[in-house]
Amino acid sequence: MKLSSFPPSLSASHSTTPSAVLPQVKEVEQAFDPALVEFATTEQHHQQKEQKSKAWGVFASTFVTIFLAEIGDKTQLTTMLMAAQSHSPWIVFAGAGFALVITSLLGVLLGQWLGTRIDPKTLEKSAGVTLLLISVMLLWEVLR
Repeated sequence: MKLSSFPPSLSASHSTTPSAVLPQVKEVEQAFDPALVEFATTEQHHQQKEQKSKAWGVFASTFVTIFLAEIGDKTQLTTMLMAAQSHSPWIVFAGAGFALVITSLLGVLLGQWLGTRIDPKTLEKSAGVTLLLISVMLLWEVLR
């Protein structure tokens, strides 16, 4: 942008000396530089896309993990039996769904609380050891 393209109020300011006007004009030119504005907009767009992509990645991995873990487990078998006995499958579905949502909420809240107090690596290792212990106990019970 050239000095002549600015309105008189921006180009002349309080002082009409060229040395006083020139820094102000450069500031205005930099502020309205289309390349800088486009870069900032593009950078924000990329950050937003990254955040959305990360959120969907977390959602997908959580869904797949929980879905596969719940297939054929005792909760599903119990729900199946309750639906068969009650002849009210939608009521059983609503009750089971609500129970799973509440237990998931408790898990998320407890995980968030533990995550602020314990190092994530330590938390991951302790969860692995706990699951391993449960597996050994179940195997011991089956083999007895």
